[in-house]
Amino acid sequence: MTHSTTLVLTVRHPADSLAVVTVSGELDVETAPALRTKAVDLIGQGYAHVVLDMAPVEFCDSSGLNALIAIVHHARDHDGSLSVAAAPDQLTRLLDMTGVGGLMPVHADVAEAVAHFTRGSAAEEDTSGV
Repeated sequence: MTHSTTLVLTVRHPADSLAVVTVSGELDVETAPALRTKAVDLIGQGYAHVVLDMAPVEFCDSSGLNALIAIVHHARDHDGSLSVAAAPDQLTRLLDMTGVGGLMPVHADVAEAVAHFTRGSAAEEDTSGV
């Protein structure tokens, strides 16, 4: 099976220290390094929490899963997190079957992922002054 090497990453910042990256195209051996590099760069710029909007992902192989694992570890090493949002059914099954989905929160959509982050941030701020 031949897959295209097209991957488009679009970034927005809905909150301090949070980046939402929309991943469009295919995650494979040729494109997964670009996702990993982008996420590592964002974490290095102070966006320690990354949400990947995976709705437009057409294909993901083991290289894509390895990129997710690498991003999770890098984020955790920098007191951050990685969340996946709106994963297509094929990708959700892959995350479940391999156990990779257990390494990070997987949300139904981006709004839920962002709300989860902002609720967590507010709770941390509330308890830090106690």
